[in-house]
Amino acid sequence: MSDQATGAPGGAAKETYDDRPFHSDPADLPPEVRAPLAAFKGAEPPAPQWFKDAIAQAPERTFVESLGAKLELLTWGEVGKPGLLLVHGNSAHADWWSFIAPFLAQDYRVASMSLAGMGASDWRETYSFLDFAEDAEACARAAGLYEGGRKPVYIGHSFGGGQVFFAAARHPERMHAAILVDTGFGGPPPEVIAERAKRMAEIRNIPTTDRPSRVYPTLEAALARFRLMPPQPAGHPFIADYIARRSLKRAPMEDGSGEGWTWRFDPNMWTKLDRAGMMPPPDGGAKVTTPLVHIFGARSRIMDRKRKGMPSPFPADIIEVEIPDAHHHIMIDQPLALVAALRALLAAWPA
Repeated sequence: MSDQATGAPGGAAKETYDDRPFHSDPADLPPEVRAPLAAFKGAEPPAPQWFKDAIAQAPERTFVESLGAKLELLTWGEVGKPGLLLVHGNSAHADWWSFIAPFLAQDYRVASMSLAGMGASDWRETYSFLDFAEDAEACARAAGLYEGGRKPVYIGHSFGGGQVFFAAARHPERMHAAILVDTGFGGPPPEVIAERAKRMAEIRNIPTTDRPSRVYPTLEAALARFRLMPPQPAGHPFIADYIARRSLKRAPMEDGSGEGWTWRFDPNMWTKLDRAGMMPPPDGGAKVTTPLVHIFGARSRIMDRKRKGMPSPFPADIIEVEIPDAHHHIMIDQPLALVAALRALLAAWPA
């Protein structure tokens, strides 16, 4: 999530930040970052027993209707226990939490949703923070997260953390507390800003249309193109592979030669995203009454702006927990450390 000014669809006023994803030129990235799964040639990387045991605890998979769209919902644990709602990041899906949620399900009713335009959820003509907040509430209700005698805790990673923060500020009555996982309202690195400005200057006068996702002829070819954003190594290839396989769907080849594989997310989401309802980050942090914690990776590029003292919308007294030796995608780099941090927080906080 970044902080350049950008126009909202339909000529809306410019916002004070730009939460679009940022990319680096693949040619500038080392092989382990550019294509972390290519070396496996379509085979699943070896995985440890803890991971196999976790994903063996398969969730119940359903769909929830919200604002005219069907949203993918995964659930674990018993209805009646305290509720947790897990929200994934940009261009991701509910299964980013499928190897984390089982560690929480013994004590909680856990739900993981795919945001509209991502995973197996429906695409929309437009997307907004307001709608994402309503979608989260609909999924929390459908999953029975309020049946445990208290409101649920929302947990969001990256862009999903941005949605959780927005919902916490706009609708504090809906949640008991909120945990943000490596969520930044800063911006991309300076070199990415410069490259984006150069590309925009080159295409400013060229008409644009919706761009389709590329269709790959084989699963191996598609997996070889998977990479994380913002760019980082895949700390555990078996997790990256698990996520990547569930990021794909079958689609007709562009030349009519049969079926191939393409990404599930709406490739035009960022041009369809209306930021008009999103509050600009005020000086000194937002006035949020919901108890907040921010878990972040010690090596995360998302957090560079915070380290440099740049403004943040988070309250000045927000509790922060650092995960050592983790980049932005903490559940890939240090999944068990993330589990431990979540368990400890949920057991003792908020007081």
